[in-house]
Order: sequence, then structure tokens, then C-alpha cells
Amino acid sequence: MKFTTKSMPGLEVVTGVILAGGAGTRLKAVVSDRPKVLAPVGGRPFLAYLLDQLARAGIKEVVLCTGYQAEMIEAALGDRYQSLNLKYSREEKPLGTGGALRLALPHCASDPILAMNGDSFIDADLTAFWSWFAPRDRNAGLLLTKVRDTRRYGSVQVREDGLILGFAEKSAAFGPGWINAGVYILRKHVLSLIPLGKPYSLERELFPALAGKNLYGFPVTGKFIDIGTPESYLEAEKFFGKGGG
Repeated sequence: MKFTTKSMPGLEVVTGVILAGGAGTRLKAVVSDRPKVLAPVGGRPFLAYLLDQLARAGIKEVVLCTGYQAEMIEAALGDRYQSLNLKYSREEKPLGTGGALRLALPHCASDPILAMNGDSFIDADLTAFWSWFAPRDRNAGLLLTKVRDTRRYGSVQVREDGLILGFAEKSAAFGPGWINAGVYILRKHVLSLIPLGKPYSLERELFPALAGKNLYGFPVTGKFIDIGTPESYLEAEKFFGKGGG
């Protein structure tokens, strides 16, 4: 559904989805007894910072896409977190980011949905992201952030009007650029194209296929962290201790 500025509701009508199924293989050296999203940061699970962000934005319902040690996540959070109602979509085998979202679609009441990676955090205004996306006829929107070194992430080529033209793979070449910050607004008809029950990647399959075709980026300047490696995970304590979340 496309809204006009006057009729546009807030994020309270949007289902939030967090991709929380990863095993965190690279983190095993420092976090070996729990799934990556429950890695402790400042005495709290990393996932709590994402849930706090969604709650502050006004979202009321969140679906957690779980997989590895799913029962530990469900036991830790239950069916409610502060003002959020929590639901779970559990994959029985690894489905990748796209496959997990496709499996979760029946649990999502809204169209579009707001989805986020469970192992990264961008200090961004989600209501501004929604206000930018909702009145426009777009299939998908990605939060983009600029980093000094894109080698670890790969980069996003984006036109002045925000149209995403393509994605560059990770490379050994040092340099600044825009990267995918791991937060998306996605319409259901796009996600329904993903094959059900099969591994599928948003980053490597869906988004490159949509590039140049109604896929837009929303640039933000907030602090960004990804806890996917032991080195970056160890930086998370300082990140959230200085206003990152």
C-alpha cells in the first residue's frame, strides 16, 4: 500500500522482523555458549538494543526469525519485550537471510515490513526512514551508511536520487563508500518471489536482482557496528556505552 503524506500512519502499523537465526561461527572464540544475537554487551544481550530501537520507533509487533539455538532465544525473551509483542518464525535448517524472511511472511501482519539484521546496529531514525519510504511507490528501501573502509562489507552504488544501481563485492581495495546498514523496508510481493524452504540470500541474490528496478537507498550518518567478528564484538561495549543505542 502507498500512503499520502496526510494519510500516512506511523510505524505502529508496521511489523518489525529481526533476522536472528545465525550461528555466529566467527564469534565462537569469544561467545561459544549462545546464539550470536544473545552475545552479552554491557550486561545485556545484543538483541535487546535492536528491540529497544524498534520500540522507540513505535513498532508494536516483532517477529524473530530464529534458527540456531532458537529455544534459547525464545526462553530468554518470551512473548513480550517492554511494549513489543514478540512472535517467532523458526527455521529447521539454515535458510539464509532471504529464506528466513520468506518463511516468516505468514507471521507478518503488515505490508510492507521493516526488517533488520540481528548482528548489526545503526543509530538511525527509523521513523524518518519510514516517512521517506511510505508515500512513494517503491518495492524496497535500504538504510545506507558511509564507512571509511568498505573492504569488509562491499559497497553500494547509488544514484543522486537514491536509486541503487548495483553492489560491489568485498575486495582487498581500501577506500570509503556507502554500505548496506542492515535495515530494510520490504514489500511482501517482493519477498513472495523468494522460493519457500530453500536457502536464499537478500544480500547476494535478492538485492542485486532488484538493483536499478525500484530499489532505493536512504543514507544516514549514525554510528554503525557489526558484531560478526571477535574484533568488532569487543568494540560493542564502548559503542553502546557512548550513546550508540
